[in-house]
Amino acid sequence: MQTYSVTPEILAAFGLPEDLPAASMTGGHINDTFSVQAPEGPFVLQRINRYVFPSPENIMENVTGVTDFLRNKLAAAGGDPDRGTLAVRRTVDGASFTKTPDGEYWRCVALIPGASSHEVATSPKMLTEAGKAFGNFQRMLADYPADTLHEIIPKFHDTPDRFRQLREAVHEDRAHRVETVLKELTFAATREPKCGLLMDLLRQGKLPLRVTHNDTKLSNILMDDATGEAVCVIDLDTVMPGLTAFDFGDSIRAGATTAAEDEADLSKVHFDLSAFRAYTEGFLSAAGDALTETELTTLPDGAILMTYEVGIRFLADYLNGDVYFRTAYPDHNLVRCRNQFKLVAEMELPREEMDQIIAQYR
Repeated sequence: MQTYSVTPEILAAFGLPEDLPAASMTGGHINDTFSVQAPEGPFVLQRINRYVFPSPENIMENVTGVTDFLRNKLAAAGGDPDRGTLAVRRTVDGASFTKTPDGEYWRCVALIPGASSHEVATSPKMLTEAGKAFGNFQRMLADYPADTLHEIIPKFHDTPDRFRQLREAVHEDRAHRVETVLKELTFAATREPKCGLLMDLLRQGKLPLRVTHNDTKLSNILMDDATGEAVCVIDLDTVMPGLTAFDFGDSIRAGATTAAEDEADLSKVHFDLSAFRAYTEGFLSAAGDALTETELTTLPDGAILMTYEVGIRFLADYLNGDVYFRTAYPDHNLVRCRNQFKLVAEMELPREEMDQIIAQYR
């Protein structure tokens, strides 16, 4: 695997001293990330992974469009733009990225001091703060023209298309595994007639197109080290047009479970309604009246469908021979699929309670 480093030319492109030492930062799985301490403050330099994101120009156009918009809104409201959203440092030529002779794309953003990201929620308050962060993201971008954003990953949350891909994987059976997953395929097929709910409502004009983050895990929120309050949303590579239910649903999928995504012991995997409540309280308190009636009533559907969608993606990749998701052992994707399907089944049961919680905090 090729390794990358911050060169003097990259630093100079962003108007930074060429002799600054760059320290590699761990935690990310896609981009190469480094920190530098410049005279005017700390910065993060990133090489955008062109294998995962083949159009870095489109990513940066989305990122700068959204962050510039947020900065203007924060300033107008008397907030701190340098803390409430990312600050993209332009190159000396005014661009949002620099391209090296070897064709790699690099960007630079200011590091926000006194704030950290967390992999796991250690308290209900942390979940509520996470909800506030993404609810505020929706509220502040409610009047952003979402249709002007590039679709970084086409049909990313088009659940019927994801099911089509599963059907293709079954037909091709590249890894000769279909006979071993008949129970999982039945589970997926039973729910296929309802998997187009959100996309159908979008096509019918009953759900508005929104600016969505599309990777709403806890680690993509910075929390204030002193107060524990949410500071801002980070990692905007997958910002694109979508539905509020996508972001809300994926947050619940990742945050309202009692076990890791690849926990093989399904007796440990449960949908945590109290975690759903904590996140929903924060999300709706921050989103305010930015959401429509139909958006509010379909938030639980987003939780169920995003979990179902991830489950069928794991299943399709297992049938294809594990070519997309990184695996640690032969049945890793199947374990993940079963994990997500267990969550789906448990989410379907307390739907009335989820609706009541939405009604309570709206």
